[in-house]
Amino acid sequence: MNAFTADAAKKDLSGAATKPSREKEPLDIRDHGDVSGYETIGVPFVDNAKMSARNVNVFYAEKQAIIDVSLDIGRNEVLAMIGPSGCGKSTFLRSLNRMNDIIPICKVKGEITLDGVDIYESEQDTVLLRARVGMVFQKPNPFPKSIYENVAYGPRIHGLAHSKAEMDEIVVDSLRRAGLFDEVKDQLDKPGTGLSGGQQQRLCIARAIAVSPEVILMDEPCSALDPIASARIEELIDELKENYTIAIVTHSMQQAARVSQRTAYFHLGKLIEVGDTKDIFTIPRHQLTENYITGRFG
Repeated sequence: MNAFTADAAKKDLSGAATKPSREKEPLDIRDHGDVSGYETIGVPFVDNAKMSARNVNVFYAEKQAIIDVSLDIGRNEVLAMIGPSGCGKSTFLRSLNRMNDIIPICKVKGEITLDGVDIYESEQDTVLLRARVGMVFQKPNPFPKSIYENVAYGPRIHGLAHSKAEMDEIVVDSLRRAGLFDEVKDQLDKPGTGLSGGQQQRLCIARAIAVSPEVILMDEPCSALDPIASARIEELIDELKENYTIAIVTHSMQQAARVSQRTAYFHLGKLIEVGDTKDIFTIPRHQLTENYITGRFG
């Protein structure tokens, strides 16, 4: 087992040397219900962070969904968040553009910054924030409008185009970046809801990037898609990282391994381990991470 070799057993979760302890029973999600005392393994911080979370705690009324999470998302990187269902990864993702604000019983504590500015400051305009930090949801959700109007909606709201020609340019460019233009160029006046599932998801990505965001959050963007459509979205993510910072929540470990540079493993609301994706999937340092990756629970 990779996680607890003889050498690794001499270190605590923060990497500090400790006395060897007697061998413990393997950690299992079924009987391991408290991880609040765990320290995150790995390096959650980066030198060139676009977004930073420090000591973030999220509550739904009395229930705590996120426990003291600190994590950076680097510029022009893809960060994958993995973990069992209900572990808090989507809740944390939604905290990054204040989507949790629409849930009355949800309360976020701690600090989350975008380019060093706290996004939870009272004077923060959430509409402008969500233009800078766009979101693509699990299920494609095109508006009941034409393909053109789906993409034009955000730029029109934010006043990004001052003429029909400027709007046309934004729509075409966004569809091209989303890898969809060639497929729909002759039907821009047709309803977006008439597209296939994979095309609808790329339309939603085009809609998100039409307002020139700096960060794109993706919450299981391929879970409702077939393998071919999922592969196209993964190719798109690889292309988009050249211009955007991307955080993706996924239940597919194969997808996380393919598209991301860093991976964060969440368990019961706690960030257990974070590091380079290749290391997380080949030499995980925490046994909970290894148990999840090897399919022992999930």
